[in-house]
Amino acid sequence: MKLKPLEEQTFVITGGSSGIGLATARMAAERGATVVIVSRDEEGMRRICDELREHGGRCDYVAADVGERDQVRRVVASVIERHGGFDTWVNNAGVGAYAKLEELSDEDHERIFKTNYWGVVYGSTEALKHLKERGGALINTGSISSEMPAPLLSAYTASKFAVKGFTDSLRLELMHDEAPVSVTLIQPSGIHTPFGYHAKNYMDAASKVPPPVYAPELVAEAICSAAEHPARDVIIGGAGRIMTTASRLFPRLTDKLYSNLFFVTAKDKSRPPREHHGGFAEAGSSGELYGDQQDSMRKTSFYTAFQNKPARTLATVAAVGVAGAAVTGFLLRPRAVGEQQPTVSKREPA
Repeated sequence: MKLKPLEEQTFVITGGSSGIGLATARMAAERGATVVIVSRDEEGMRRICDELREHGGRCDYVAADVGERDQVRRVVASVIERHGGFDTWVNNAGVGAYAKLEELSDEDHERIFKTNYWGVVYGSTEALKHLKERGGALINTGSISSEMPAPLLSAYTASKFAVKGFTDSLRLELMHDEAPVSVTLIQPSGIHTPFGYHAKNYMDAASKVPPPVYAPELVAEAICSAAEHPARDVIIGGAGRIMTTASRLFPRLTDKLYSNLFFVTAKDKSRPPREHHGGFAEAGSSGELYGDQQDSMRKTSFYTAFQNKPARTLATVAAVGVAGAAVTGFLLRPRAVGEQQPTVSKREPA
């Protein structure tokens, strides 16, 4: 399956007004795509599009709640009417709540599934009506929580398990039908976004994303790569791969570990719960890329880079290895009589 270069694409992303979605919209626009962002906050999206246009990007927006099929259908129709169609559709909108399952209200539990699961279902099935005729990429944002438990974010985790099951099954159906659509599941580890600002918090302390946390630009890079080069699934962050693999291979051990660890790492006991800024049941907090854990943010991931561009990553490693071997060989080569050994300066102790 051959996908278009980004500069020739119309690229639609839900949840495009903050965090991963905003990072992806900026990156896709910088690389020449016509970007259409979707969220509930019309004013926030207008500011983002103005910013991207000021930097030479092509940007449009459609306000919608992805948890309502009629509104998603309207987004598809609007993009086709304004831009003649689209080549990549990214289901990225998501919400969460920090709470034990017994404490979580039915209304909040339903809101999480309405956005995280049904938003993916509606976005996928409505977008496919167009993509199956035109060809292109369908990209769903899941989580490493699709493959491992996470107490206190239990409803969020359940919704991401559902997203993985839906996406993997949908892929097989499209393969059977020989549809010209690439289906990718993106599974981020902990990402440094305003997730905690938007999430409901039932705890007695401020919430935080359990470390390690990675930069949202790493997820954006994986999404943009999948829009051009078909990929089945991509885990963002080597730590996420380690944790999901450990959960699969050593479930009893990791159950004991996570049952205690998550209750410590998901709380910041030094601060009271944050004031809610919107973004859960209602629109709000658009235009924010990061949260408040920048001190612990990882900006690189060799594991993710290898998944996105394995040939280039291996070439870089090989080049570094060859250079290192050459330097080592030069330093250790036999010296002719009278030839001085290279000197290495040493810092005297203070």
